[in-house]
Amino acid sequence: MRNHSRLGIAAAFVTVAALALTACGSSGEATGGGGGDAKPAESVTWMTMLHTPTTPESDGPIQTALEEYTGTELNFQWVPDASKDEKINAALASDTLADITSITNTTNTSVRQALKSGQFWDVEKYLEEYPNLSQIDEQTIASARVDGHLYGVPFQKPKARYGVLIRQDWLDNLGLETPHTIEELSEVAVAFATQDPDGNGQNDTTGFIDRLESFKLGFKSLAGHFGAGNNWTVTDDDEVVPSFQTDEFKQAMEWYRGLYEQGAVNGEFVTMQKQNQQDAIAQGKGGIVVTGLFEAKNYMNLALSADPNTPMAWALVNDMTFEDVPRRTLSDTGGGFGGWLALSTTQVKDETELRSILAFIDKLLDEEAFALMTNGIEGEHYSVDGDGVVSITDQAKWEQDVQPYNSSRPSDIVTTFKSSAPYVDEGNEKIAENAEFAIVDPTQPLSSAAFDQSWSTIQQAANDAYNKYMVGQIDMDGYEAAIDKLGGQGLDTMIEEFTASYAESK
Repeated sequence: MRNHSRLGIAAAFVTVAALALTACGSSGEATGGGGGDAKPAESVTWMTMLHTPTTPESDGPIQTALEEYTGTELNFQWVPDASKDEKINAALASDTLADITSITNTTNTSVRQALKSGQFWDVEKYLEEYPNLSQIDEQTIASARVDGHLYGVPFQKPKARYGVLIRQDWLDNLGLETPHTIEELSEVAVAFATQDPDGNGQNDTTGFIDRLESFKLGFKSLAGHFGAGNNWTVTDDDEVVPSFQTDEFKQAMEWYRGLYEQGAVNGEFVTMQKQNQQDAIAQGKGGIVVTGLFEAKNYMNLALSADPNTPMAWALVNDMTFEDVPRRTLSDTGGGFGGWLALSTTQVKDETELRSILAFIDKLLDEEAFALMTNGIEGEHYSVDGDGVVSITDQAKWEQDVQPYNSSRPSDIVTTFKSSAPYVDEGNEKIAENAEFAIVDPTQPLSSAAFDQSWSTIQQAANDAYNKYMVGQIDMDGYEAAIDKLGGQGLDTMIEEFTASYAESK
């Protein structure tokens, strides 16, 4: 193990500013013995995803400091995110995995087969032995299981980041209160479309600015307030069915189409790309967007770059409700689950080695390591002012040295940091509040061969039917007829298989 002389992490982690990112085979069986006193492994190989153009140096400041903090020599195998499926599939096929493999495509069929075939340790019973791993939320653990087994340490994310962002300055101009119910939101959306909220004397604004992923993102989130499930739902009879078949989803569709017909949803949303949506918001063409609560500051930055005197201000709403439906928010992060830190049963040969690598991962969940992988080293990448707010002092150096490690953090929720940027602290607080009300896709830990084979085709067909209904090309009978046709194209089999898998999991 190399003898590094560089620490420099210090106690600044408590004041750092947040950055806007936010096997069960024979060798995996327990043989007894506790691991509470396990020390981090002396060396670890780690295949992880690279989201930046360049690979960080192995003797760079972040890896050096991480090695010093954990007491572990690190050998990163950086895989460009765009080619991760190809690289991981090849490693699985040849059994040339690292000790730790970051698996972030949780629906990859080859990966799920490998998870169930004994190529990775089932780690669940070991987590209780570690101070940080033992605190992983049970809902996140449940979402990460595959056929009842936990084949890796879950990447932890905020459970539900979505909310409704509403132009506060437009509300003020029209004398309207911030809406917290679907009924109030409807009134605001129509007012934004008809009452000249920006005061320019022209009929050039709308309420919602939605985009082509409406069915999967924006509208889907709104439908959750009506009681619709997160992609799938479990009925009172324990049948697992797609949400787009349910009465709650269709009730939300009827409501949203009503707003669309009144001009309170942008007319071109079924073809609008994300960049065009962002531009439209920055240009003040609409005053409501359903998105991550962290986006408010990004919209402000776009607007300020175009007009330093923009009057734009935002209300962040995370407690929208409908009639007597209890408060709920659909999880946009799989229940706070972003994949697995999977430990190879070939490379990690026994329980002793397994526990030492889990001890290393546990150390990465300390606030010191989290701050290091998020913000870098004080004096090199950031400075701290008298109020404890950090400013990145060299953006290019941060991107080169720190950013590659950011997406490898085992958790995005170790702590939150004070920020000087508008809406960041408020967004973080409201995202944290969402966790209590998060609704998770119940099929994540379940199995269906038909789903693996045909879901993308089925989902796209349902999406097309939704779009046609929204723009008035078909009525609700037409939508239901289109969905009924999907039964014979594999959807009925998915329902049967997921329902059987759910029954078995209980």
